[in-house]
Amino acid sequence: MVSIGNMLILEKNTPQQPEGLKQRFVSALLYCTGEMLQLHTHMQDQLFPLQLAEGCLRGISRVILLNNPLSGALILAALLLESPWQALLGMLGLLASTFTAIILGLDCEEVSSGIHGFNGMLVALLMGVFSSAGDWYWWLLMPVCLGGAATTFLSSSLAPILNHWDLPVSVFPFNTVIVLYLACTGVSNPYFPSHPSHPPGAPDSTNHTQLHVPQLLQGVVLGVGQIFACETVGPSLLILTAVFLFSPILAVYALLGSGISTMAALLSAYTDIALSNLLGVLGLPASSWAATLTGTLMLLLTGKKLKEYRIPTGKVTTPEQDLHSHKQWSAANTSTTDV
Repeated sequence: MVSIGNMLILEKNTPQQPEGLKQRFVSALLYCTGEMLQLHTHMQDQLFPLQLAEGCLRGISRVILLNNPLSGALILAALLLESPWQALLGMLGLLASTFTAIILGLDCEEVSSGIHGFNGMLVALLMGVFSSAGDWYWWLLMPVCLGGAATTFLSSSLAPILNHWDLPVSVFPFNTVIVLYLACTGVSNPYFPSHPSHPPGAPDSTNHTQLHVPQLLQGVVLGVGQIFACETVGPSLLILTAVFLFSPILAVYALLGSGISTMAALLSAYTDIALSNLLGVLGLPASSWAATLTGTLMLLLTGKKLKEYRIPTGKVTTPEQDLHSHKQWSAANTSTTDV
């Protein structure tokens, strides 16, 4: 026979079970967002292959300013869905740059955070994109490894210089190595032929008066995926999901930036057109020089009104955390200056 006390306990516990499941689900979801620092701390005591796997996944996500291994896994899945060959090249370039950083004895925390991997991955992906030899051309693996390693050397050389102005190395190594590689190989190279790059031609003289909204929205999503040379909607949506998992604010800004470039040639799009015309004469692509130079110039020329909102390069986390930290700093300064 069930006592009254037991009945009260059952009645008390029954409505809390769904709430407990909800709390566990929310906790698990929050655990997977942001930088996943708890996982990063836990991995410090694990075997080297596991640490390497986490660092590589973070390196994949670093390509689009993220720092989340789960986001990196989603992006890797998108690359596999888009092209297994491209995914293989990207991972090989990332491993080459990461192992070079380990051999050079660079900062262990930077290596485990993927900072020395994303430039190598970008170089490898663009080598595959511009190769006219087609997929599964095994000769391409050699320049992919060498190019990935070269980005680490260049990154470690640029870091002390740019640190004087609190500027990130960003993708300067990637842009430099890919342009040098394409300049040295060219279209008629017997082993590493590449597609020629031409300056943007004259606009189509046909007068298109109809605006296709679905195509416009699709172009906005594809603009995010093209960072990883993805040209289909499915992988692009996976990449956008990876960005949202790390930071919803960053995902919104990614869509806004892609939308602005799709609808009108604003911001760095002007620089991209100018560089495309300049380098296209030499048969070279503009790559991402426009975004790199524009972003670096904006950080370098930060005015007094914007300087107080500037987050030091070494303390940048998610936009949400940066906003929270700035609010706390502002509140502390206000309270200390009050009379």
